[in-house]
Amino acid sequence: MNRSFSGAVLGFIIGTFIDNYQKISGASQSQQSSSGRRSSFTHEDLFRYYQQQTQTYDVPTMLMALSAAVMKADGKVLKAELDYVKQFLRSQFGDQFSTRHLQTLKHFLQGIIPLNDICNDIKLRMQPEVRIQLIHYLFGIAKADGDVSKTEMDEIQRIAYLLQISTSDFESVKNMFYRDEISDYKVLGIEASATDEEIKKAYRKMAIKFHPDKVASMGEEYVKGAQEKFQKIQEAYENIKKKRGIK
Repeated sequence: MNRSFSGAVLGFIIGTFIDNYQKISGASQSQQSSSGRRSSFTHEDLFRYYQQQTQTYDVPTMLMALSAAVMKADGKVLKAELDYVKQFLRSQFGDQFSTRHLQTLKHFLQGIIPLNDICNDIKLRMQPEVRIQLIHYLFGIAKADGDVSKTEMDEIQRIAYLLQISTSDFESVKNMFYRDEISDYKVLGIEASATDEEIKKAYRKMAIKFHPDKVASMGEEYVKGAQEKFQKIQEAYENIKKKRGIK
């Protein structure tokens, strides 16, 4: 899975929020700069900061908080991971926004991230389909250096659990990134031992669940992201059909 796919998938989440970022107040910038001089933050500090930032920045603050959690999971923040986040920010917001967002990321990297509280907040604000797209983005960060540690995988799985993403949906996303001989089956949420009829049924279920029409009323950006995931589901089904000779 390359970086462009993650950027496209996550792009639809934030497209409708960009106008809000242009309304940042001078007071908010001053507060952020002052806070940035501190070397570390407690759980309570960071959640208060998160609440303040989401009043203006909303989704980018959520993204930076979750990004920091994955980047810190293995005890080291690598340049490749930071470059991945910066590339994503520039592709979605342009250079005008990336510096401000990186300051937010720096805050979360410097303290104890209140992951339970943040995920509870995201869960209340975002519908399930959008939460699943967040997991796409986090897998992209973890894989940025080409070596995903167990602690990184565990952290993403923990976030998925806190966001109330089902095990089946988590495994489906995971296997769009980490491929093996049975990944296509896992993308469809089934075992490799499934019958041809069970495979067809699973495909129909996933196709309905993630069809782009389900988010058509939410705007073009949402539809684009849904189309990316829908395409991966179709590809998995076609691969299985070819291997099995299913007509």
